[in-house]
Amino acid sequence: MNERTLISAESVTEGHPDKVCDQISDAILDDLLAQDPHSHVAVETAATKGQFFIFGEVTSEGYSDIQSIVRNVVRSIGYTSSDIGLDADSCGVVVSLSEQSPEINQGVSRLSADAESAASREERYEAQGAGDQGVMFGYASDETDAYMPLPVHLAHRLAARLAQVRHEGIVPHLRPDGKTQVTIEYDEAGNAVRLDTVLVSTQHDPGISQEWLRDELDQHVVRPTLADVLPASVDVSDYRLLTNPTGSFVLGGPAADAGLTGRKIIVDTYGGAAHHGGGAFSGKDPSKVDRSAAYAARWVAKNIVAAGLAKRVEVQVAYAIGVADPVSINVDTYGTEAPGVTREQIQAAVREVFDLRPAAIVDELNLLRPIYATTAAYGHFGRDIPELTWEHTDRVDALQHAVQQLRENPSTM
Repeated sequence: MNERTLISAESVTEGHPDKVCDQISDAILDDLLAQDPHSHVAVETAATKGQFFIFGEVTSEGYSDIQSIVRNVVRSIGYTSSDIGLDADSCGVVVSLSEQSPEINQGVSRLSADAESAASREERYEAQGAGDQGVMFGYASDETDAYMPLPVHLAHRLAARLAQVRHEGIVPHLRPDGKTQVTIEYDEAGNAVRLDTVLVSTQHDPGISQEWLRDELDQHVVRPTLADVLPASVDVSDYRLLTNPTGSFVLGGPAADAGLTGRKIIVDTYGGAAHHGGGAFSGKDPSKVDRSAAYAARWVAKNIVAAGLAKRVEVQVAYAIGVADPVSINVDTYGTEAPGVTREQIQAAVREVFDLRPAAIVDELNLLRPIYATTAAYGHFGRDIPELTWEHTDRVDALQHAVQQLRENPSTM
């Protein structure tokens, strides 16, 4: 009998209370980077009914009008009336920001501003250590054109479509908060073969029929997204569609549940298909390897799969605070290497092709730009947005060449 494996993943919309907080923290980061690309930022946002609390550490030549940023983000999401639980123009905003610890700053860079401007690239890369210790993971597979696991990729696309039909008025009576979840059946070889369950929960105006809402979501959210995302090999003939399983969902957002930056780290990454080091992304500038090294690890993994060297890859990289070179780099190919290629060859090629020192990552991926608010909802990975440089497959040729050289001269490993 064939073994049946079901794998699920979830996503949330931009109006989910945790995602509201992520978007505020990254909007503040972007505002500071636009003024001072070398800003050091670690901003957290917490939300409860009618209140936002902004706290953390900032060292920057820029100045942010935090009140305006919070209200603009909340308004753009669609929380514009106390009738739906949150009004951007009347909510409270409390700010408590201090400067970054000088001890942390000393670990990040051992060069003065004058010395840094005169230093060579190699001197800069050696001088800038990791902003903290930590272990980061990147993942890629050939399941989808985006090199993402199918369950989380589909869940994100459903959540983004749910927000789109609300903003464009395609489905009336929707409110900002929402969630999606997808379950995919896999065969023994690890191939996605059947869609098992789709779950869509969405906040809505009072008094609407749940039967009407289910039909609207099926017609305008679920079916178009399945047609756009699912490979033809995945059977969709008998999947189960669940919408608002508990019934009415009128009260949502921070009025229903408190929100906090960084509380959706699995939604942000690979939906549970890969490990997570534990560090969140939003609100952190790229000197924090929690963010930049996780992006770099994804970049490495995606290029390995795009190069045809393996079908599925997880890259682990670890750092010590104040030290530039990674403590360790590990590549796990799950036994999916291409014929004639070994995991050891791929790992050696990664070390040759990619410089994973923090300052090198920042340079190679051009991370000192205000690009982070875009990442704060619908996933940091697998999105076709040019500014997200860690999604570029620009090292494919170099990896293929390096592996070929190692195959011809194994003694160089």
